Amino acid sequence: MFNERIYNFSAGPSMLPLPVLERAAGELKNFGGTGMSVMEMSHRSKAYQDIFDETKSLMREVLSVPDTHEIIFMQGGATGQFAAVAMNLIGRTGSADYAITGNFSGLAAKEAKKYGTVRVAADTTDIKHTRIPRQSELMLSDDASYFHYCANNTIYGTEWDYVPKAPCPVVSDMSSNILSKPVDIASHGVIYAGVQKNMAPAGMAAVIIDKSLAGHELPFTPTILSYRTAIDKNSMYNTPPTYNIYMLGLVLKWVKEMGGVHGMEELRNERASMLYDFLDNSKMFTGCAEPGSRSKMNVTFRTSSPDLDAAFVKEAASKGLVSLAGHRIVGGMRASIYNAMPVEGVKMLVDFMGEFEARNR
Repeated sequence: MFNERIYNFSAGPSMLPLPVLERAAGELKNFGGTGMSVMEMSHRSKAYQDIFDETKSLMREVLSVPDTHEIIFMQGGATGQFAAVAMNLIGRTGSADYAITGNFSGLAAKEAKKYGTVRVAADTTDIKHTRIPRQSELMLSDDASYFHYCANNTIYGTEWDYVPKAPCPVVSDMSSNILSKPVDIASHGVIYAGVQKNMAPAGMAAVIIDKSLAGHELPFTPTILSYRTAIDKNSMYNTPPTYNIYMLGLVLKWVKEMGGVHGMEELRNERASMLYDFLDNSKMFTGCAEPGSRSKMNVTFRTSSPDLDAAFVKEAASKGLVSLAGHRIVGGMRASIYNAMPVEGVKMLVDFMGEFEARNR
């Protein structure tokens, strides 16, 4: 048991900024003199509408979302968007291109096959998803309705270091790295993100969509998954995840106070450099992703044996460095170092890794 905050390296749900948690705690029972919690408010009330409008405005500001694109909040997380993207976009030509660079992009492609033809533009399964394909390697179709890629692969620890170009709208799952660096929103038709990593508690997806792409959904698309409906109803066709939106607003305020996405990028570079520098000079720990494709959000690594991996994870947890076990698909270790992870947490992890290595040579 711990009496103070620990360093939580979970891939999601992940840690939230301490100032955000403290403010939410202070407003939990009585928000802004309303005499009630945000969790208890009607989503149709003026008090909540003000929260909603501010959150949406902050997101547009922090991410520099152009007027051509709309911001909507939807339930079902990123997994719900696997179906929503296909239902809303694939009808133009009946086919779409997918880059399969990890587990979740593979699941997205599998879901899309229910609604049209999926063509694989790239597949790194044979190399265990250790690298990101370059633009010249992408096999893109001339008649695809859209091209889909997952910007950061949490399980395998890889990240696209460029925005791929395609002769059709580009769709990106940015669940793991949104808000961690500047993004060229205009170059994407749709960006979606489950909020439980860098944005808010689990239970919602934030979607940024080029408004010209809405309104072409397949006829059997559930109304709740229609981008056109979500835009027209301002994300309130039904009761939205009100507390998630409120928490997202607090996180966006924190990001802005920390220097915006440029400030977040500086911190992410600092955290990742510390970890990868250690791994590159270690005789015990080995990084899993190839240099040039390494994620700055999810650092995957391992020792020479599963038993040693397990011992490391157990000892680290006793020191307050928790959730370092790799995903069950791949094993090893994974340090998820999202925006809320303090630099001090990564320093403590690197120090412990050095100590563990010295004791287990």
